[in-house]
Amino acid sequence: MDRVGYGAMQLAGPNVWGPPDDPESARRVLRLAVELGVTFFDTANAYGPRTVNRLIGEALRPFPEGVIVGNKVGAGRGPGGSWIITDHPDTVRRQVHEALTDLGTETSELTYLRLGGDTPGAQSEESDVPLEDSLGVLVELRDQGLIRRIGLSGATPQMLARAQKMTPIAAVQNRFNLLDRSGVQVLADCEAQGIMFVPYFPLASGRLTSYDALTGPAERLGATLAQVALAWLLRRSPAMVVIPGTTNPDHLRTNIAAAEVAENLTDAEVARLTGLVDESKAVLDQPHQSTLDALRSAAESHR
Repeated sequence: MDRVGYGAMQLAGPNVWGPPDDPESARRVLRLAVELGVTFFDTANAYGPRTVNRLIGEALRPFPEGVIVGNKVGAGRGPGGSWIITDHPDTVRRQVHEALTDLGTETSELTYLRLGGDTPGAQSEESDVPLEDSLGVLVELRDQGLIRRIGLSGATPQMLARAQKMTPIAAVQNRFNLLDRSGVQVLADCEAQGIMFVPYFPLASGRLTSYDALTGPAERLGATLAQVALAWLLRRSPAMVVIPGTTNPDHLRTNIAAAEVAENLTDAEVARLTGLVDESKAVLDQPHQSTLDALRSAAESHR
């Protein structure tokens, strides 16, 4: 699998709610991604909800050989479009079947169970539903042939260990980017155990700014700041598969080209980018703003 995938969340309408203004444009971007060699797509029932999965199904089915769609269940949308955990076993089972219908496929290549372990301000390691109950549904559906691989999203190290007592885990999706290293311990566990680590918000939701550690490599290589940030993720760990999202064909091409930028970053440049944040003090449920403030302070010390 290529290590630059495509995160499809932005294909929904504003605030990831409802359809986009131009559904055919969204479908064209998905088809272009395949043409450019993307083989990994990230989505979720909650995007829309169900809007993005339907767009992917309409654009890409039957899925080309080698293309994997990773879909998240166990999360939904509440009043006003809020994001909520919906991990009751009956709901998880229904969401898997909905995703198969929307994507137009008989088997999910990868289904993640969305957990709340990396949610800012989370008070506990689990919801009212034990992880084993909701994950057990995915194990059951895998044994029935409806799922090929099982992943976790928003997992603590403890959640990952509990899950592995029930089933192999193929991938973990947690927050991790140049500004937010909160998933570093889970990343280390994934590296040690050969599990794919998929950082969500890989470009820090567009909050990258002109730090010397970014601008130096960007100017040297004729790259964008976003490309350097993605390239750093690819160099930060061999377990990393990045999923930048965009609705713009030119940005899509630029994101995919980050793989080449990664090959040309020097070890010193990678080390400087890594050193902008003290990963030893990273906290899994730390709000993004705190990490951003820490990065700004660190960046100033490099000037």
